[in-house]
Amino acid sequence: MTMKKNSSGSANKPMRMFLYIVLGLTALCLAGAGISALSNRFLPQTPADTGQISELDKQRLAEAIHLRQALGDQVWPAFGQMDIPLILWNHDYSFLVGPAQLPQGWEVMTGDDFQGRPYFRQKSDDPQNFAVRVGDVWAASMATKSETDAFLMQVFRDLLPPLVEGIFPYRLLIQPSEVQISAVAHESFHVFQQRRAPERLAAAEQAHQLGERYWLTDPAMEEDWRKEIDLMYQAVQAEADDEAARLARAFLDQRQSRRTRAALSADLVDFERQLEWEEGLAKYIELAIWRAGFASPDFQPILSGDPDFKGYHKFPGRLKQELSQMKRQAGQAGEARFYYTGMAQALLLDRLNPGWQEKALQEGVWVEDLLAEALQ
Repeated sequence: MTMKKNSSGSANKPMRMFLYIVLGLTALCLAGAGISALSNRFLPQTPADTGQISELDKQRLAEAIHLRQALGDQVWPAFGQMDIPLILWNHDYSFLVGPAQLPQGWEVMTGDDFQGRPYFRQKSDDPQNFAVRVGDVWAASMATKSETDAFLMQVFRDLLPPLVEGIFPYRLLIQPSEVQISAVAHESFHVFQQRRAPERLAAAEQAHQLGERYWLTDPAMEEDWRKEIDLMYQAVQAEADDEAARLARAFLDQRQSRRTRAALSADLVDFERQLEWEEGLAKYIELAIWRAGFASPDFQPILSGDPDFKGYHKFPGRLKQELSQMKRQAGQAGEARFYYTGMAQALLLDRLNPGWQEKALQEGVWVEDLLAEALQ
């Protein structure tokens, strides 16, 4: 009887262990859900008064200006020196800072200022993140950080089922303030392009109309694109310069082979080149200005009291994240692919051909041409 009792207890031991594990995991899940739900109650809120720039958004905008003026010339000659008006917008209003005179269609903000100077306001009407014409000048337009955070969280809320929507950890979606600050530099570079090469920017904008034809051809190029992007991914991360150059040559060879196999027409080849020039270079500025803030020992940020600002110290992680995102672009329709491939080529040019920026805005010079030149 004793032997039988011990045998039965031994047989039940795995079942008890399984139940303990299940109960433990269930408890952890419930605890995690509770912590997530509690955390969601203290998420950053959209400013109650959307009719003016909040103090924190003013500080972030001032930091974006400070960063570009201090380090912009290191990233691209004369970029830091250029006087670039800025638009900061939310879903209700757009705010314009920089111009000395009141533009038509805008009103002066009364009882408020930005860095001791008046700024202007108008109702938001389909605002966008890009270079926007305001009267006779161009301004860099960018959403406030709170607007962007709220948009991302709402997208996920709309996608999630009701039982998950309340406990999803939305705080993971909140980006560091450096993302918004460097995005202001991205849009500011479009203004720089417009002033230095207005015909080229206009041509690049015109090229977007070819997108419908391009994406019809894209599925047949998916595997070739995957190889091409992987070669660029490896090249950017290569430790030795000669290895980076070898992989860059393989990238250019693979690019030519893809276009030949797909019988890509000349205008669709230019579609790729135009978007890499327009958006790829702006995406490069976004990372390069962050890198400069991270790597410059004498640079001191002026932004303080912002819990989402990390003093540019998170750049290595951001670069890794952006390169990983580039690898996911093959097979995904959409112009974001060229933001990343243009950006990666520019990062590689920093390594293989310092000073390449001097030629990049010249008529008929593409990013891939500069890379091929660097490898000769």
